[in-house]
Amino acid sequence: MRINPYFAPQQTSETRRSQPNSTVNTSSARLGPQSDEAQLSGTHVQVQALAAQASQLPEVRQAKVQALRAAVQGGQYSLDPSNIARGMMAEITFSRHA
Repeated sequence: MRINPYFAPQQTSETRRSQPNSTVNTSSARLGPQSDEAQLSGTHVQVQALAAQASQLPEVRQAKVQALRAAVQGGQYSLDPSNIARGMMAEITFSRHA
């Protein structure tokens, strides 16, 4: 793009909009800045307490994992394909209605 120093820049519609309008009522500007207020409910304290409790719980139930691992390794754990299919269909049906 070539800039010509002999011509003044043209105003676009955006620059015209940003210029103050002399007919606007400025009485609200004389009132001074207004402050915003926010009020928090007591719920955030409960959420923080629950989060602290949850962080103390183990992420994995080790006893259950160990029992399952032993059953799989010992050959006592068997899968029922019809139960798996029912669970998958229930999940699909539930996720469509949610």
